[in-house]
Amino acid sequence: MKPLLSPYILIALAFMGIADTLYLSVITFQGIAPTCLLEGCTTVLTSSYSKIFGVPLAYIGLVYYVYLLCLAALVAYDPYAKGLRAGMLLYATIGALMSVAFLYIQGVIIGAFCQYCLISAALTFVIFGTALYYVRSKRST
Repeated sequence: MKPLLSPYILIALAFMGIADTLYLSVITFQGIAPTCLLEGCTTVLTSSYSKIFGVPLAYIGLVYYVYLLCLAALVAYDPYAKGLRAGMLLYATIGALMSVAFLYIQGVIIGAFCQYCLISAALTFVIFGTALYYVRSKRST
């Protein structure tokens, strides 16, 4: 992968995350059960851990991906800005750490997994890896 393609890969990943969390946000807002291949989606999405201060995690995830899209677009516009690259890596790291925590909560505390949450976690880990690669490849510039 060429380093200058990384911001565009991040943009594509952000759009995938937006699609995933937008679906969950609409489902949450409407109060209906999502269409899932896994049996645990409803269990996870209706658990007491599905909200932070009364705000559904689906909404927070949607904001995360929209902000990521904006940040990735800025990095694509100015790929040599050290502050933007550092901000992208920090933001991706926070997302990856939160995904680890949410996976732990699903697997250990709730005992069920939501396929949309797993998709979001996978996207977040790929986003982190892409951001890390981009920052490390641009370190000398």
